Amino acid sequence: MSDVTVYEKRTCTTCRKVAELLRSHGVEYDDVQYHVEGLSEERIRALLAMAGISAREALRMREQGAAELVDAPEDEIVAAMAARPELLQRPIVVRGDRAVLARPPEKVLELFA
Repeated sequence: MSDVTVYEKRTCTTCRKVAELLRSHGVEYDDVQYHVEGLSEERIRALLAMAGISAREALRMREQGAAELVDAPEDEIVAAMAARPELLQRPIVVRGDRAVLARPPEKVLELFA
């Protein structure tokens, strides 16, 4: 098991770029297809805390229903993300107790600095 985990969607262009970047730096990682497997509210909160971002900042605005959540309380946004994983921005990369929302993909390198 690797100490790096990428929460991704394989069809996502940014996710593929992050995977290429990690491979080019010789970094092995585990992946979580959270669109398929889903994430609990607790896990979403933990990922956001490790990345130091709010649920609002991680809200994928291109998705239907996201605009209605912008002014919602954090708990409501997290609940919506657990129910509809596509609302959560991707990829989120975790290394140890730190995480980044790897947008742009090069942001992942912050975990190795």
